[in-house]
Amino acid sequence: MTRRSAIRNLMIAGAVSCCTRMPAHPCQQETQDFVIRSDVRLVVLDVSVKDRHGGFVPDLTRDNFTVLENGEPQRITIFANEDVPVTVGILVDESRSMLPKRSEVLAAAGAFIQTSNPQDEMFVLNFNDDVKNGLPAGTLFSDNIGQLISALYRGAPQGRTALNDAIVEGLHQLESGRREKKALVVISDGGDNASRHTTARMFAVVERSLATIYTVGIFDEDDPDRNPGSLKRLANVSGGEAWFPKSLSELPAVCQQAAREIRTRYTIGYLPALDNHGPLRHIQVRVSVAGRPGLSARTRTSYRYEEHLNPDSK
Repeated sequence: MTRRSAIRNLMIAGAVSCCTRMPAHPCQQETQDFVIRSDVRLVVLDVSVKDRHGGFVPDLTRDNFTVLENGEPQRITIFANEDVPVTVGILVDESRSMLPKRSEVLAAAGAFIQTSNPQDEMFVLNFNDDVKNGLPAGTLFSDNIGQLISALYRGAPQGRTALNDAIVEGLHQLESGRREKKALVVISDGGDNASRHTTARMFAVVERSLATIYTVGIFDEDDPDRNPGSLKRLANVSGGEAWFPKSLSELPAVCQQAAREIRTRYTIGYLPALDNHGPLRHIQVRVSVAGRPGLSARTRTSYRYEEHLNPDSK
């Protein structure tokens, strides 16, 4: 039995799941957010461990980790340290401000696709005034490199930036994926001037999701549309990473690093208590290895656990 099958069987045996399907059209029924319900209790974390020099630390065991939720230790029920396939959405800013950088951005996104696990299922969303699926109509995901790279080029650089809408739609589409681990990769200047969703609304959806978000900030210092703070916050809240390459020539290496980061993360799952200090749960993961000081673990910092939620109520 593969490690991925073992994870799935543990989830079934516990009669729990870490996701609730999103509606197909989030803007039409946006009150049905991703939440962890009182009868859907498993929390699955995507955890990166690095040494004091920033290098990835492999081959750790369950005993090396401690998980705290609202300050209380949790019993780890699921643990995996292998490269398991992931559902990944690539969100590419196609606003007018990105036009001078477009060829480098798309080439770097292609490098990400080629460096990822061949069994990943992916999709591409191109966004400016609107959010568009880059894959052919009716195709939600693909593992075909050629098809995915073609999807990157289906957008047209024009208009303004609907980043918030792209994040919300990307998280909704992720929940239709078959893989237990889910991630978004966002390439943008971080600004938003065209979304129907407010920034607060977008971050509320991020908080209700267990997906990991990786951001790549592309902008000039005098770019009026830049918002690195938003990109940093997206990565921090979800437990991902934010990169800000100093030049376009660094983009391919950054995107390849993002792909490696996704492939080398640990999977840790636990069953949270129902009465653990309300719906907003704060998470801390600690890692300890004898004789190896200076290790640090990175994962999402919080999530929202909503008991007996009425999906038709806000």
